[in-house]
Amino acid sequence: QVQLVESGGGLVQAGGSLRLSCAASGRTFTRSLMRWFRQAPGKQREFVAAITSRGSTNYGDSVKGRFTISRDNAKNTVFLQMNTLKPEDTAVYYCNAWEGGANLWGQGTQVTVSS
Repeated sequence: QVQLVESGGGLVQAGGSLRLSCAASGRTFTRSLMRWFRQAPGKQREFVAAITSRGSTNYGDSVKGRFTISRDNAKNTVFLQMNTLKPEDTAVYYCNAWEGGANLWGQGTQVTVSS
């Protein structure tokens, strides 16, 4: 079964850090564009970060300088290091794999930042 499974979410105080992981299984994702999105209650899903198969990265304006996306192709895993967290970062974070027009989503992991 091809799937993405996120982990690492939780409750953290403002200014703290969390590291999210997205473990891919069922096939290799080394050629996939891997992305993180998030969705807060009552809001649309928002782009957070992306990393290409070659390691080029891109970030949403609201997280630039605070979040870092990385990937370990040997482990078929993508990471999102989140530093200096703010209450407005509270959301469900989703991992996404895009390749050849096909999108695959994980089930999401909750991140809650308290003030």
